[in-house]
Amino acid sequence: MSGGMRPAVVEQLGDRIRAARQEQDLSVGALAELSEVSRRMLTQIELGQANPSVATLDRVAAGLGTTFAALMGVGADDAPDGVEIWSTDGGSWAVLLDAVDTEAVSVETWKWKLLGEDVYEGGAGVPIPGIMLHVIEGALEIVTDSGVQVIEAGGSGRTVTAGGYSYRAREGQAAVFFSVALLSRSAAPSTRTV
Repeated sequence: MSGGMRPAVVEQLGDRIRAARQEQDLSVGALAELSEVSRRMLTQIELGQANPSVATLDRVAAGLGTTFAALMGVGADDAPDGVEIWSTDGGSWAVLLDAVDTEAVSVETWKWKLLGEDVYEGGAGVPIPGIMLHVIEGALEIVTDSGVQVIEAGGSGRTVTAGGYSYRAREGQAAVFFSVALLSRSAAPSTRTV
């Protein structure tokens, strides 16, 4: 089972994207060209009618000259509990805890809980410089183009991938873990990972 962003988050994000686009005096068409996201999708996102992938939102953020975390309003002044970005009907979730942006990189800290058969699928077919993971509870399976990596409770690992990836709890149990993602700001528009 895969999930999506909560409706309230989608609506808030649409409002922020519209405000940022208007502040830069960009038309929807101009942002579509800059972000490589269709005009129709951008309009649906701004109206809160689409539940876009994080990779799509990362392209929109890049088109606006910012980052996904900044669009979400996550940064130094945020509450420590973060913003729930992804969830499923099965009870799994991902919370963006904090982010630091420089001209060259964006670093994001996430907390995850995966239950049962829920799977998070990420990546957009672009190389990802690195994701550091630390498992608190259960066992996490990370599937990349290189194979399957398993990290048990109390263990840490690092993943680098040139394509898509997925997270799932081992053997359909539960997994709670943190991830720290290093994202290049100078790469192509879609450099999303979590």
